[in-house]
Amino acid sequence: MVKSVLGVNHQGLRDWAIQRASAILMAIYSIGLVAYLLCNPGLSFAEWHTLFSHTWMKVATILFLVSILFHAWVGMWTIFTDYVHSFPLRTILHALVLLLLAACFIWGILILWSV
Repeated sequence: MVKSVLGVNHQGLRDWAIQRASAILMAIYSIGLVAYLLCNPGLSFAEWHTLFSHTWMKVATILFLVSILFHAWVGMWTIFTDYVHSFPLRTILHALVLLLLAACFIWGILILWSV
């Protein structure tokens, strides 16, 4: 599935489903994190560290990160396809976005698993 999402041939229904599924995952994670913060005012670094040291929180955060990356990729692909008509420029922009998203993913993994 990753290969088909990152490819050049996009299909409207698949892109729509990816956008909606990623938005739902991001909303669930965000609501859960905000609820945790509201239930724990004055959160110290030690408590924050303890929260993110649990494997289930790391997995949930990775799913959140992957959701953001897929959501951003589909959105940027759509924008570039609609508004950048020069194929070479669009290809360069797609490559730059993919490199940026890959760097953000690697950075997020390094931050999350270095705790």
